[in-house]
Amino acid sequence: MRKLIISGIGLAILALSLLLSNYFKNSKKNFKPKATKIEKTVFVETVKNEEIPIKITANGNLIAKHKVEIYSEVQGVLQTAGKDFRVGIAYKKGQTLLKINNQEFYASIQSQRSALQNLIASIMPDIRLDYNESFVAWDAYLKNFDINAILKPLPEPKSDKEKYFISGKNIYTTYYNIKNLEVRLGKYNIRAPFNGVLTEALVTNGTLVRTGQKMGEFIDTSVFELPLAVSASFADILKKGKKVVLHNLEKTKTWEGSVTRINGKIDQTSQTVQIFIEVKGEGLREGMYLEASVATQSVPKAIEINRKLLVENKSLYVVKDNVLDLVDIQPVHFNENTVVIEGLVDGMQLVSKPVAGAYIGMPVKLFSETKAKE
Repeated sequence: MRKLIISGIGLAILALSLLLSNYFKNSKKNFKPKATKIEKTVFVETVKNEEIPIKITANGNLIAKHKVEIYSEVQGVLQTAGKDFRVGIAYKKGQTLLKINNQEFYASIQSQRSALQNLIASIMPDIRLDYNESFVAWDAYLKNFDINAILKPLPEPKSDKEKYFISGKNIYTTYYNIKNLEVRLGKYNIRAPFNGVLTEALVTNGTLVRTGQKMGEFIDTSVFELPLAVSASFADILKKGKKVVLHNLEKTKTWEGSVTRINGKIDQTSQTVQIFIEVKGEGLREGMYLEASVATQSVPKAIEINRKLLVENKSLYVVKDNVLDLVDIQPVHFNENTVVIEGLVDGMQLVSKPVAGAYIGMPVKLFSETKAKE
């Protein structure tokens, strides 16, 4: 009897569980979630085409137009030349930059001059007898001969016979050997070829200088050149005489220069051509970094935008009916951070700041930069 009661209770509980399960199953409602439409806020500006002047900008370092590296062509000990040979010392044209001791070399020239004087004296009797018409000229030359002075030109022979006679006595050979030594003697004194300043000094007084040794660098500080590499497409615009505005990095000073030289060869790697701009003015120094700006033609209907907005350098995102759309444009000129473009219609809503994950048909909310400024 007890087993029957337990079995009955178990069946009752099972039946009750099934009933409750069916009840809750039938009473459950299926809710479908609502699809939410996510809209990004984008910055836009209204397109207004206008005339945009195109300016070519390039930068480089100034170099002195007149610059010489000073090398020694002779050997000797440096002597004091009136001014210290130091960086920053200014010299005027013709002033002595360096003086090398030339006593030994000068003595050898005097010896050679004396030998020439003796040669001329030895032929005077023959000149008097055989070439009497030239005697007066040779006699005057011999009387005025000075072994401490630069040789004067020899008297001109009156005939070929006289010329051959003089040549046979080795006078012409000796004369031109001495002239060669006199030219070399001038190299012991190095003079300034123009007004300028020393920018490099590698020797001092008392230094033993050897032939071919570099001693310094001398530049003219009155005129400089700025070498620039510009796109080959502007080679026809940048002609000789074209005025160029130059300014420093801080844009606190400006100078005006002009194109003086244009390289006839285009760099194959960068497709640029090198031009040289001559500039004068106060405050210029060799090595100074300057930026050049050259005005060229203007584009009648265009706008200038940030280069980051370009899509593959040929398209831009605009907003139409609160969704993004991609329109093709034509880049006209690229600057460092901006680009001048054509192809947009006045009144278009141009996306003015890059949108992450942008795609055609993307729903957006507008935030006008123009209104925000107002």
